[in-house]
Amino acid sequence: MIEREKIQQRAFKIIAEAGSAKSLAILALQSAKNKQVNEATKKLEQARRYFNEAHQYHRDLIQQEASGENVTFSLVFMHAEDQLMSTETVIILVEELIEMYDYINGKCE
Repeated sequence: MIEREKIQQRAFKIIAEAGSAKSLAILALQSAKNKQVNEATKKLEQARRYFNEAHQYHRDLIQQEASGENVTFSLVFMHAEDQLMSTETVIILVEELIEMYDYINGKCE
């Protein structure tokens, strides 16, 4: 069985990485709004890297459970999963909105 403390540590890592990804995605959107498409693209790439880190922590726990280890869930872990899912949604929407800004502004930079 994976210790509750280890799961919570991973949950907090997911929360932190997903939070950074979400913040960078919003900053990317703000850059695109200000016609700074190159800056928006860089921020979005950073957001994806943070998201991928968070997703890796989550994937590791899923693989451990799939291999037969008992993974205990907690409210903190559920919150981490919620943050991970909402961050993925934000990133997808920001990608679409940046494309829209790019189209509307005729490739600003």
